[in-house]
Amino acid sequence: MATLGNKPPPFDLRHLTPEFFADPYPVYRQLREAAPVCLMPDGSYFLTRHRDLDEVYRDTKTYSSDKKIEFLPKYGDTPLYEHHTTSLVFNDPPLHTRVRRLIAGALTPRAIADMEGGLIALVDQLLDNLEDKREADLIEFFASAIPVEIIGNLLGVPREERGPLREWSLAILIGLEPTLTPVQEARGNAAVTEFLTYLDDLVARRRAQPGDPSRDVLTRLIQGEADGEKLTSKELLHNCIFLLNAGHETTTNLIGNGLELLARYRQQRQRLLAEPHLIMSAVEEILRFESSNQIGNRMTALPAELSGVKMPAGTRITLCIAAANRDPEQFADPEVFDIARTPNRHLAFGAGPHVCVGLSLARLEGRIALGRFVKRFPDYEILPGAVRGQRARFRGFQTLPARVRT
Repeated sequence: MATLGNKPPPFDLRHLTPEFFADPYPVYRQLREAAPVCLMPDGSYFLTRHRDLDEVYRDTKTYSSDKKIEFLPKYGDTPLYEHHTTSLVFNDPPLHTRVRRLIAGALTPRAIADMEGGLIALVDQLLDNLEDKREADLIEFFASAIPVEIIGNLLGVPREERGPLREWSLAILIGLEPTLTPVQEARGNAAVTEFLTYLDDLVARRRAQPGDPSRDVLTRLIQGEADGEKLTSKELLHNCIFLLNAGHETTTNLIGNGLELLARYRQQRQRLLAEPHLIMSAVEEILRFESSNQIGNRMTALPAELSGVKMPAGTRITLCIAAANRDPEQFADPEVFDIARTPNRHLAFGAGPHVCVGLSLARLEGRIALGRFVKRFPDYEILPGAVRGQRARFRGFQTLPARVRT
């Protein structure tokens, strides 16, 4: 294994400490400096350099996103296995290409722009509700409420039926962690089954009463493209689940992490208040500094070499987005939180053909939510008792208590 300088620290994603979950960045820095292509005990590699991740993201022929081989030993023949091997993000062409094209057609720049008015109204209503409180959990009462509404609108889920969506999403996504408890696995499988049952009924209703395919993602997925190419029933249902999961957890984390960072770095918050146009670069810096999605995975479809390390076909690779986004080869003073940072070529949305299809929507949600929150509550402060999720893949808060007004 290629190393730089000192002997690399031992590292195993399957055995992480509470200290790591609280602050993984010192470990990532050590790995990036001493073992940028780190061999883990299970025979897979952990990548921490920006340039290596960028290469993997862009070379889809060498580095496959298909997880059928990798996930079978982990999940067995279960609903979680069926879901995570059918959704857009864990597939290669042609399925990835077909689904992405259908979804992208409903997330055009014009469609995103048309969502802004409704998003502002939603955020302002949530802020009005917070105005009546002195203290509140910013995850429960703000950050998590926004993406559930937005994705619910995109899929045309009736508002009165949205109650279970967040819990289903959390249960399914925790299944992607490196290790699972029996309880977590059971909850994840139950969530997939319940979600599929609900969607089967929702799809039947939408077939009977289609929406506008230029705005309604579910109708667009049902009808397929003009040339008649359509998704199978299984592909349709699982990619609806994927849309909620992808748009919910990462955006909740973006907003929650952003609020915590702007409270921790008060000078940056004051600068944003004085220069509100910096909200766009502030969102990018939040995505870089506390990446909502911290790790991703690939498998070599062909023999490969990264930073001098040769890998045969079939080698499993973990991409550490969080480490790459603090790589000093790419970012000046990477440990400094700077809302005006430019350039900022972070990898929070991936890169290449698999770059996040909903990135423009996520940026819009972050810009509106954070910009309007800080303007309404310029002196808010985070209170003791914030709880981070004990997860390696997704970084965010379970609870974020705050005093919003004095």
